[in-house]
Amino acid sequence: NYDSFTWNLYQYISQFGVNVIVHRNDKITLDQCIELNPDCIVVSPGPGWPSESAVSLEVIKYFTGKLPVLGVCLGHEGIVEVFGGKIEHCGEIVHGKTSVIKHDGRGIYLNIPNNIEVI
Repeated sequence: NYDSFTWNLYQYISQFGVNVIVHRNDKITLDQCIELNPDCIVVSPGPGWPSESAVSLEVIKYFTGKLPVLGVCLGHEGIVEVFGGKIEHCGEIVHGKTSVIKHDGRGIYLNIPNNIEVI
């Protein structure tokens, strides 16, 4: 997707010695993504709505259940939409503001304290 934060994710994930490959959502096809034989998928932030995110929704649909798929911002919204959720305006801008997260301690929340304040 088209967002400068994509490169922050790239740099952070690369610190773990992982070979990270970035492709723009409108410059690659699902078949090309499959040919890359990835170990996991991170669908990055970007402007707009999930339905406008080119190949991203197809990638989420295809790879879910086959390998780990993580969505960040628009990518997360894409996962929500693929699984039948609806993305709407929230009425209040919360980007860059803190929120308290309550969770079940499973999956990506394993070993993360509950009621943690995040941005």
